[in-house]
Amino acid sequence: MPYIDDARGAAGGSEDLSDAWGRVRRRLRAELGEDVFSSWFGRLECDGLAAGTARLSVPTRFLKSWIESHYADRVLAVFKAEHAAVSRVAFFVRGAVTREMPVAARPSEPATAPARAAAPVVARPRVADEARESTSEKAAAPDLADDSAANALDPRLTFSTFIVGRSNALAHAAADRIARHDGGAPLYNPLYLHAGVGLGKTHLMQAIAHEAQGRGKRVIYLTADRFMYGFVASLKAQTALAFKERLRGIDMLVIDDVQFLQGKSIQQEFGHTINALLDAGRQIVVAADRPPSDLEALDERVRSRLAGGLVVEMCPLDEELRSRILSMRIAAVQALHPAFEVPEAVVAYVARVIATNGRDLDGAVNRLLAHATLTGSPLTVETAEAAVRDLVRTRDPKRVKIEDIQKLVAGRYNVSRADLLSERRTAAVVKPRQIAMYLSKVLTLRSLPEIGRRFGGRDHTTVLHAVRKIEKAVGDDPALNEEVELLKRMLQE
Repeated sequence: MPYIDDARGAAGGSEDLSDAWGRVRRRLRAELGEDVFSSWFGRLECDGLAAGTARLSVPTRFLKSWIESHYADRVLAVFKAEHAAVSRVAFFVRGAVTREMPVAARPSEPATAPARAAAPVVARPRVADEARESTSEKAAAPDLADDSAANALDPRLTFSTFIVGRSNALAHAAADRIARHDGGAPLYNPLYLHAGVGLGKTHLMQAIAHEAQGRGKRVIYLTADRFMYGFVASLKAQTALAFKERLRGIDMLVIDDVQFLQGKSIQQEFGHTINALLDAGRQIVVAADRPPSDLEALDERVRSRLAGGLVVEMCPLDEELRSRILSMRIAAVQALHPAFEVPEAVVAYVARVIATNGRDLDGAVNRLLAHATLTGSPLTVETAEAAVRDLVRTRDPKRVKIEDIQKLVAGRYNVSRADLLSERRTAAVVKPRQIAMYLSKVLTLRSLPEIGRRFGGRDHTTVLHAVRKIEKAVGDDPALNEEVELLKRMLQE
């Protein structure tokens, strides 16, 4: 429960703060976009308000440092707009927050063991804490790119455990060729794999790293988050040169989830690393949730480099492949639970109704196992239907692009796409432009600043004004509401 230390007291204050924090999160999500918000603010929590200071906590020092450096002013401005009592914000690492809380406001129960483990220096003087943290960072930073730290590979994610089907055959073939390639110039450099959640791209990335390492190659496997942490920590520890040299002295670099790469300096360093490895004839493998051209937050030169190799999409799993994956997962569970029996009819049913991704298939197997072990009754199609009901989802809507919205709206209102991007402010252009901006916010995950850039370099406040104006207009004008809904359906079909 957030603590309140304002003159108005706690009565009603906690609820007001909680409501305000909810509005702050919604505004940050709208202004920054889903990708940025999920990466940096998804685990940010408001722990209370004391003397006008909103106390915000995150689980790691890296997140605290990044948000303070890049978004502190934005968070403060939004918070002040939503809660009159807030005059400043302070960021803390979760677990260390209690050290700073007023004595009267601290919770009565003792800290749990995990909380103490997360902040082992809470009881020590602040000066000693900072000296210890600085020393530990300098010692750890050079090791962030070492094999023991960077190549935290899952031993289960190898080529032998990857199930190949029509949707992933090309990606598997390219990955296998690259991993087993010995001598000569690199193949398909860089290899860029993209797919939605749970379709196996991380499995293939780790399989490449496993196989290449087994052949004696110097390989580093990193997620984008790990790359960012390593680079920032090396700057703070003044070991950036060692970090760069370690990444450039390898045979293969494997980077996963590159869509989460944020920050101008980090993207520049990533681009320099990519260029250095490509120029040196070293293999690069990259994975993301979308093709390079759709990574709008990424530097254009980096996108161009990534698109210059082999770009392969891993498509959604077909029913036959889902059935094979289920059978393999069930066999793995049966090794631990020999009495677990799943009839073929149940396997076929689950493979047919769960058409999303491999992780949902894992969840289905876990639910079937729980039903079988907890009830003791045999599995049937009827019981399986009840067990996996929460995993059965409607098919994901088509991914809509801003360019598609602009083209459709321009054609519908008899203006050109260039008109929508221009500075023209005639009524014949302003209305369709605002509708196109509104649809871009509603149907895509792009942030307001990104949408503004795609509409002739406009400011995000212009986009926000357009969105709010159309939202009000569709509520007041049934004809316009029907027109906008028609445009939505046309874009999503």
